[in-house]
Amino acid sequence: MSITSVRLQPDVEKPLEELARRQDRSKSYLINQAVREYLARQNQEQQRWEETLVAIDSARDGRRVDGEAVKAWVASWGTDNELDPPPR
Repeated sequence: MSITSVRLQPDVEKPLEELARRQDRSKSYLINQAVREYLARQNQEQQRWEETLVAIDSARDGRRVDGEAVKAWVASWGTDNELDPPPR
């Protein structure tokens, strides 16, 4: 484990100290948790962006599914006459 210094603004430091005290955790623990959650969220956003770019390329290349066919398929879920997914 490495050590990294972080300068906290007073409006962050005070609530962080209070939270650490209330949760009986160290400030370091809470900071690590916050950074871990931030990194996971950033990774998820990056994955979504990459999926969006793939979807844009697909649409640009003419690979689409008819919206009405999707609506009919979804509406059929749970019925006796459930439809197959629309062709891509």
